[in-house]
Formats: sequence, C-alpha cells, structure tokens
Amino acid sequence: MASPRNIGQNYKTLGGGGGGQYVLDYLKRMQAEKPCFFYAIQGVDDLSNANANNVNVNNVFWADAASKANYIYFGDAVRLDTSYRSKRYRLPLATFTGLNHHAQPVLFGCALLFNESQSSFIWLLQNWVRAMSGHHPVSITTDLDPLIKMAVEHVLPNVRHRFCSWSIFKETQEKLASVCQTKTKTKTNPAFEFEMEFKKCINEVETIEEFESCWLSLLDRCALTDNEWLQSLYNARHHWVHVYMRDTFFGDLSMAEASSPVNSFFDGFVNASTTIQSLIKQCDKAITSWHEKELKADLDTINITPVLKTPSPMEKQAANLYTRRIFMKFQGELVETLANPATKIDDSGTVAAYRVAKFGEEHKAHIVSINELEMKANCSCQMFEFSGIICRHILSVFRAKNVLTLPSQYILKRWTRDAKSGVGGVGDEIIPEFSSDSQESLTSRYNNLRQEAIKFVEEGAKSIYIYNVAMNALQEARKKVATAKKKKFDATQGSLEANGCNHEIHAGEDNQSKTC
Repeated sequence: MASPRNIGQNYKTLGGGGGGQYVLDYLKRMQAEKPCFFYAIQGVDDLSNANANNVNVNNVFWADAASKANYIYFGDAVRLDTSYRSKRYRLPLATFTGLNHHAQPVLFGCALLFNESQSSFIWLLQNWVRAMSGHHPVSITTDLDPLIKMAVEHVLPNVRHRFCSWSIFKETQEKLASVCQTKTKTKTNPAFEFEMEFKKCINEVETIEEFESCWLSLLDRCALTDNEWLQSLYNARHHWVHVYMRDTFFGDLSMAEASSPVNSFFDGFVNASTTIQSLIKQCDKAITSWHEKELKADLDTINITPVLKTPSPMEKQAANLYTRRIFMKFQGELVETLANPATKIDDSGTVAAYRVAKFGEEHKAHIVSINELEMKANCSCQMFEFSGIICRHILSVFRAKNVLTLPSQYILKRWTRDAKSGVGGVGDEIIPEFSSDSQESLTSRYNNLRQEAIKFVEEGAKSIYIYNVAMNALQEARKKVATAKKKKFDATQGSLEANGCNHEIHAGEDNQSKTC
C-alpha cells in the first residue's frame, strides 16, 4: 500500500483560528436543521463525540439534500476533483461534481482532506457512495494520482475510470518544461512546438492506430523515446486518451470540454488565501450562484424559442425536447449532415452499413451500421456513447432513409427539459406519496418538493397575472402547512403528556427526542 501523504501541515488554514471547531459547528448545525444532511469524519464512528481536534486532524466529507437530488438525475458521470491542493489554491478541498441538463456543473458532495493515503481515499469514496444511497455512476474522472486510482479500483471496480487530461497536460508542462517552452527544430518542421503537437496527438486523432502512429512520431522527433514520464503516460493511455475511452458516457459535449480543468464549480469563490472558515461560507455562495444559473437556464429554455436552421421535423422535435444548450449542440450536428453525405456500402439482411464523410475529407470517413427494422444505429465515432448526443454521421444516414423524427433511444433524458421529472423515461411524472418517517422517505420528500417548487417558480414568473396568482397560492399553502404543523405538535404533546413523558420537539423537521 502506498505511504500516506500528510498534507495538513502545509496549509496555513489548518489548526489555529478555530477552523476545526467552525467546520464541526457547521456540520452539526446543518444536520440539526436538515436531517437529510450527511456528514462523516474519518476515524470517528460516534459523531456525537466529534470535537475540533478530530476535524483538524482527520478527513471530513459532507453532502446535503440538494447534492443527493442532483445525483439522482445526473449521477451517471462524476468528477472527483482534488486539484485544489495545488499551488494555485493550496486548499485541502475535494469535490464530487457532475453536469446537469444544461451542461452546467452540479455538486454531489465536498470533503476536507487534511491527510491522504490509499485508505483515506477508500474511506472518502465509500462514504460518498453511502451518501448517494449506494448507487454507482457509469464513469468517474479524477486527477492522475496512484492513491486515487487504487481507491477507485477498490470501491468502484465496475465504474469506468478516466484521468483528467487537463491535469496531465499541466503536469507534462512542469516535467518537460525545457521542451515545452522552446521550439524544437526537426527535419520536417524548423519551428516544431512540442506542447501543441502533444495536444493534437491526444485530441485530434480519431482512431487508435492514428494515435499510436502520432505518439511514436512525436517522441521520435523530439528524442524523447526513453522519457520515463511519457512512457508512464503511454502505459496509462487506456485511462485518459479519448480514442480509448469514447465507448463510455462521460457527459463531455466536445473534446475541448474533456480537456478543460475539472475544478470549475468553485472557481472565483476560493483562492490561496481562503481560510477554513471562509471556505465553508464560499462553498455555500458557490452552490447558490450555480443554482441561480440553473434556474436562469431553465427560464431561457422555456421562454426563448430557438431559431431553426432547417425545415426538418426532427429539428423542431429536438427544439421542444432538449434544453437550449443541448439543442444548440444537436442542431450543429444536424446542419453538418448537409456536408456529410451517406453512401451505402453493405446490405446484409436487416443490417446495412453506410460510409459517411465530409466533402473533401473522404480519408476521415466514419462507418455507420444500422438495423433497419429497429432503427438502431452505431457509428465508429461513438459520439452518442460518449456524450449522449447523436452524431452527424447517424443523422446523415437517417436523412438518407427519410427518418423524419428522432427515435426515442437517441433521446437521453438527462439532457432534456424534463430531466428532473420523476425517475422514468422522458416526460414521465412520478410524484410518490410516503407514509414512513424514515430518513430515506424524508430525503425523497425533500427532493420531490424541491423539484415541484422549481417548476412552480418557472410557471409563476411568466407574467404579472400568473405571478400574482402564484404568490396568493403560495401564501395560502404556507398557512395550511403552518396549521398542519400545529395540529401535529398538539397531537404529539397530548400523547406524551398522557404517557407522563418529558419531551423535546423540533417542529418542522419531524425530528423528535423523547425521555420517559
């Protein structure tokens, strides 16, 4: 097992200043106010005995009800970001994030990692999975770290693990600074730039064979064939080079996004001078800010009619299904079919094969196989598998076959306007009733009320008249809730007095502590 990294002492925010006590008070207060709130402290099984010393020494993880709700809808592709410990931030912060239906970052949980080891990362992943009700994602993206890699293999053995290519680019810049910062003369290019060619080799190749050839050529031209760092990257290529990963959903809409830094959720909210106390406050501010951005994107999707660029019924269908951001991506692929004609090259019974290439770029052709009875197609580019958006090549085949609407199997619900409706397929509305007061039921009630409230706000803001109606209904609902709470309080109090019990009742949270 790899030796632990004690990073806590490197942070001036640790110890002193009441940082540990502030974090502990925050966690306890949040759980008291919102029973759905989850937190754990490594090495502390009985949280009632937690103290500031525990928090200052051990790792801490927490996730609120909103994080759990986000994971229900968007937990297919997850990013574990530990890059805040870098020189830029110098913070012991780690975050679990994903992408919502607008391709905006959403939070699935936070952690403070004051010391790192394989067992610590295993503990972190186990508690995160526990907070997410035991559900595993399809994929997880992390920094290139051997301790994290071993922990993922232990806790999430069936989840596809990818290393963040942005962090690999940054580390390559540092390890090969002399090569990256100078122009290297070669026989074919007198001003050959290693960094640019390195990124091209990773982001612009379309086949495994093309990558292998490009990689060997790059190392040969720069006389880096024996470089240990580049050799280690090559050995790990199945975990970070796109052509090896594109058969799995990661949620990136483009290679530019796949190569971008993962720590975008708290950008602008934390920096190297952020203390532990202010970190908690800034986390809450970031969550509020991104929630407001999501609401704005929801309203823009509802209120702004996209401009259609073709007479295709499929484009109109997609405009009504997808969120605005995702529709723009789909629309771009649909328009590209005009320059990417499909030519049938094989017809074996119910399965046919098409060759699709852009005019003038026949050497970059993609092959689409399609079951004509079931209207199921697969493309060699695997864009749908990787991003959940159907590619121009399959759309070109649909165009050739006069398929006018998008088959349901190519509409990924997580990218639609109805991504948060129920738990079923597109458009399914599932609002269950609960009779239990269990923790699981409480979480479900919170999530459902939150989603209904968001839709209420969206509809209520459409006009002054609807706004007034919505506000009146909200005030009436508030009165009814207050009346129901008082009735439950009175009924509970009478029952306890009849049994001769002393009691404490925290109204509004269904959280009762009784002593008889």
